Amino acid sequence: MSEPLDPDLFTNCLTEPLPMRVGDKWTAKIITCLRDGPRRFSELAVPLRGITAKVLTESLRGLERDGMLTRTVHDELPPRVTYELTPLGHTLFEPMAAQCAWTRAHLAELRRAREDYAAR
Repeated sequence: MSEPLDPDLFTNCLTEPLPMRVGDKWTAKIITCLRDGPRRFSELAVPLRGITAKVLTESLRGLERDGMLTRTVHDELPPRVTYELTPLGHTLFEPMAAQCAWTRAHLAELRRAREDYAAR
């Protein structure tokens, strides 16, 4: 029999929600779209086929709130808004690359496990 779990296992962990949103469906793609510089909302929507304006807006707001990107309203008529990664946002490319590498290495196993689970 294994040892019981330590009741203080998570004592030193943060209690607030983690800022990493990279695991959701759109965030990593949005961050990738912003890799080379600022983009407008309509520019972001082009490669993100299937994303609704509402979900894109919510995702951008969440990334802005967490300090991953900045939203700039330019003093023009009509107003122009651009989104740009912050230095903190640029730090996400390394963990995203690790996640992609893991997925490439284990995707077949993951798919088999899901199929086996669904067949039960």
